[in-house]
Amino acid sequence: MATELIICDTDVLIDYLDDAKIRHKSVKDILENSISLNNVVLSSITKMELFLGADNKRELNLIDKSLKRFGALMLNQEISEKSIELIKKYNLSHGLLIPDSLIAATAIITDLPLFTYNLRDFKFIKGLKLFQ
Repeated sequence: MATELIICDTDVLIDYLDDAKIRHKSVKDILENSISLNNVVLSSITKMELFLGADNKRELNLIDKSLKRFGALMLNQEISEKSIELIKKYNLSHGLLIPDSLIAATAIITDLPLFTYNLRDFKFIKGLKLFQ
């Protein structure tokens, strides 16, 4: 079993938390068996995006409870500066958005691979390691 930490993008967590999603079973297998949930961390941006997806207080509480098992990487000055650099470099050419730039910057600064299915949102970012 892998011991390296990985950062999960929001799309991966959505598939993991919702058993109605097509990729739920495969994501669950990857996170729980191939990687181990102990090795999964989330950007604080991913947590915020997941909370924004709640339709009501009950869903918000369920999401909050489900996310407690994952470590969170908070934004700091270094991540913020890297995110600004990424926006300046990739927004006009690739349409990089603020949440994705912050998640990518978190992965780059912590030198952790990013597990995402939205490869088109990240594959062009130099210095970002993507989980295979």
